[in-house]
Amino acid sequence: MYAAVEVVRNGGVIAYPTEAVWGIGCDPWNQKAVERILTLKRRPVEKGLILVAANESQLAPLLEPLTAEQRQTLREHWPGPFTFLIPDLNQWTPGWVRGQHSSVAVRVSDHPVVQRLCEAWGKPLISTSANRAGEEALRTQKEVVSVLGKEVDLVIPGAVGENPTPSQICDLVTGQIIRI
Repeated sequence: MYAAVEVVRNGGVIAYPTEAVWGIGCDPWNQKAVERILTLKRRPVEKGLILVAANESQLAPLLEPLTAEQRQTLREHWPGPFTFLIPDLNQWTPGWVRGQHSSVAVRVSDHPVVQRLCEAWGKPLISTSANRAGEEALRTQKEVVSVLGKEVDLVIPGAVGENPTPSQICDLVTGQIIRI
């Protein structure tokens, strides 16, 4: 994972397997790297992006203002293929990550590659599906190399998990399911 961390540290974009599809990511606090992902995906900044972490402690500033009940909800679902919209009351994440929202989408992954990657990086990463907006999600390393190989700086070897669909997205405050 040292090479991946170096790429991210230097503002690069990486591709890696997640629970259901291949993802691309970068340092969320590096605006140029995030803009590069948005351009690659042809995704407007207003939509926002997902953060992925290895554990809750990597998200401590975001989770600190939550109620005990909200924290319990997260613990019941993480690590795993569940993304929650969490109010970013202290604006811990940059606007280019949140988009037009006051909340940020966050997941603590149980995929071993994502876990090792985030542990080696020491903090959350951007995690968005490795495909252009409106196109089919990529499920194999071969597809990623074929479609995006020249546009990412490093493809981390591996295979997606056994989930047939991307993570469910739920609003932590309202309980509303945004994506099944």
